[in-house]
Amino acid sequence: MEFCPTCGNMLLYELPNTGHSARFFCPTCPYVCQMKKRVKIKRHMRLVKKAIDPIFSENDQQNLPTTDTTCPACNYGKAAFYQVQIRSADEPMTTFYICKRETCRNHWREE
Repeated sequence: MEFCPTCGNMLLYELPNTGHSARFFCPTCPYVCQMKKRVKIKRHMRLVKKAIDPIFSENDQQNLPTTDTTCPACNYGKAAFYQVQIRSADEPMTTFYICKRETCRNHWREE
């Protein structure tokens, strides 16, 4: 993507015609950028995903309230829970559960 240095709008691409070569032009101001016949890509940039920070730290998870519900992974009878509003305000809150068995620690949700 290229942007106009004058007004900052995104430049549009125009195919080559008989009168001129391919070019980028600004739809709102008179800026035009002529393109050479062969364009070299100077660098490739790989995107790196950031690590996602948890909403609750391990210490916070130890202090969550518990309830008697069955873990779908290990069938253990206790789980910690918390509620988060992830949709619009007129929708109910989503309840997230964490299995209290130390060897499981499965996460699931109930909508």
